[in-house]
Amino acid sequence: MTRSLFVIVWACAALPCAALDGVVTRVSDGDTLWVRPADGGKPRKLRVQGIDAPERCQAWGRESGEQLAALVMGRRVHAVEGPLDDHGRQLVRLMRGDLDVGDWMVRQGHAWSHRYRRDPGPYAAQEREARAARRGLFADPAAMSPREFRRQHGPCT
Repeated sequence: MTRSLFVIVWACAALPCAALDGVVTRVSDGDTLWVRPADGGKPRKLRVQGIDAPERCQAWGRESGEQLAALVMGRRVHAVEGPLDDHGRQLVRLMRGDLDVGDWMVRQGHAWSHRYRRDPGPYAAQEREARAARRGLFADPAAMSPREFRRQHGPCT
């Protein structure tokens, strides 16, 4: 069992987890997408848990969104729901088949592992690998985390 899949199974054993199977109908940016449930209904806005992708107006923001779209747009995904974020968005562990989408986004250099205080986040090892290989946004030594970008420039308009 992969580490990511183990984390999902462990989290669901510890907490009640809801799952959503469906098809991605829209990608807003590198960590936010819309999924139409397989059993019908309106698409739901979801945020990929564990990653922080560049803002749309930030360097690498457009590329990050395009890469997520290329990976999941129109494809069937499995989302294990986690908590809501500070903005009320549903956080999910997103899987496309056996592929952990958050892992892939960070490993390819399209997002950072989401940090919280001193915790380097769930994809810290993947981020170290991407930095060492200078993949994606990590090829730019001046790449700025979205949190720092928002602090300095405010939100995208």
